[in-house]
Amino acid sequence: MPAPRDRWLTRDEAARLLRAGYRNPKARHLARFILVALYSGTRSNPIRRMQYTPNTSGGWVDTKRGVMYRRAAGESESKKRTPPVPIPRPLLAHLHRWKRQPFIDGQRVGGLKTAWRTALEEAGIDYCRPYDLRHTVVTWAMQRGADKWAEAGYFGMTLDTLESVYEHHHPDHLCSAVEAMDKKA
Repeated sequence: MPAPRDRWLTRDEAARLLRAGYRNPKARHLARFILVALYSGTRSNPIRRMQYTPNTSGGWVDTKRGVMYRRAAGESESKKRTPPVPIPRPLLAHLHRWKRQPFIDGQRVGGLKTAWRTALEEAGIDYCRPYDLRHTVVTWAMQRGADKWAEAGYFGMTLDTLESVYEHHHPDHLCSAVEAMDKKA
C-alpha cells in the first residue's frame, strides 16, 4: 500500500486561498466552501450538498442548536463516516450571516473545479486538492495537541486512521521514547 500523501496547507497558504476565492465575484461560493472545510474538516461532497433545513439530498446545519448534520435525512452511514458535530463558533457566525442566501451549492453551482484552479493560481499554490482542506484541518488539530479520541470522533475517522496518518503531527509523538533516552542509566 502506498504511503498516504502528506499535503496540508500552512495558515498562510489557507489565508491566501480563502482571499483568492473571496475576491473572485463569480466564485464566492468557493470562499464559503473553504471556510466550512477548514472549520469542520467535512469532505467536499457533504459540504456541497449542505442546506439550512433537514432534507433528503444532503446534510444541513442547525444554526439554533449549533450542530452540523453531514448526512441527508434517512441516509445510512457509509464507510466515510459523517457524524453530526458541534459547529465551531467562528463558523457558526458565518453561517448565521450566510443564512439570507443559498448555502454553498444551493444555487446549483456546477462545481468547484474552475474556481478552485483559479484560486490556486491566484494564491500562488502549486498543488492542492479540495480534499487537502480536510487533511489540513486534521493536521492543525493534531499540531495543537488535540485529544486523539475526540478528534477521531469529530472528523469521522477511526483512531487507527488518525494515528497512522496524522500521529507524527502531534506534539507528544515519540516524547516518551526521547524521555527514556534522556534518562541516565
